Amino acid sequence: MRHLNEPTYSFVILTFILILVNTVINYASAAFLPANAAGIAYIFPAAAFMVLFALWYGGYGAFAAYVGGLIGGILAHENLAINLHIAVVWAVAGLLQVLIPLIAARSFEIDLSLPTNRDIALIVIFGVVINNLVGAAWGAWTLGLIDPSAMISTFSVWLIGNVIICLILVPLCLRLFTPRLEKKRLYVKHYWD
Repeated sequence: MRHLNEPTYSFVILTFILILVNTVINYASAAFLPANAAGIAYIFPAAAFMVLFALWYGGYGAFAAYVGGLIGGILAHENLAINLHIAVVWAVAGLLQVLIPLIAARSFEIDLSLPTNRDIALIVIFGVVINNLVGAAWGAWTLGLIDPSAMISTFSVWLIGNVIICLILVPLCLRLFTPRLEKKRLYVKHYWD
């Protein structure tokens, strides 16, 4: 039987796995899906998975979203690879997109299995609309530092694509998988527990 004070490396391994998964999904979403002239994918499935991982795994999922988004973005976009100082700031967009729903879910005590209309509405507001609005604004602004002419198209494609995919995947996956994941030891109820 494991004592409560015994150190565990489960969350380190979880974070590493989430970083790898986020990197692959971010790279695949950016490199293989149809995109506008600025290289922004019209639909970006990675956004939904990053939100889900943060909601299920708290701060570990949020950290993995930032690192995986940064690495995946650098691998997929030559402009980010050339401008690493901007890439580091640009990747904050992904972090904001997951922190907003994470903080809302913990603050408003949203039941992530979405049994009520209140829970669904709060997830849509904070995990689909507000988070992607902030993320698209941050991402467009930072990419505008590289190419100012692409700011408007970057913002609109980023926002619309992320809202669509998050609206489809986030509530569906939360409802289907949260009841099972809540029973697992790696599920994080707060931020880091």
